[in-house]
Amino acid sequence: QVQLVESGGGLVQPGGSLRLSCAAAGLTSSSYVMSWYRQAPGKERELVAAISSAGGSISYADSVKGRCTISRDNGKNTVYLQMNSLKFEDTAAYYCNAWRGGLPRPYWGQGTQVTVSS
Repeated sequence: QVQLVESGGGLVQPGGSLRLSCAAAGLTSSSYVMSWYRQAPGKERELVAAISSAGGSISYADSVKGRCTISRDNGKNTVYLQMNSLKFEDTAAYYCNAWRGGLPRPYWGQGTQVTVSS
């Protein structure tokens, strides 16, 4: 059974930092494109960052470029999202996503809440 478990969310002041982690079980994450999505109340889920299976290709949403870094440790089956200079508008539930070719749909984690507030 595949499980993606996110952690590292919390309450942080504007300008602060958080590091989110997504631990994958039941799959070999090195075979998957791993992504972080977020969903704020009343808004659609949006892609934040994605990293290819070997880590050689990375992309970011324009809203987080220069502030966030996605990385992966395939030995630990874990993907990370380092978020710096957090803004109020970064407040959302953050979800981990794993996908590879041939899957009918990606796997999703349950999410971790990030709240940026003063």
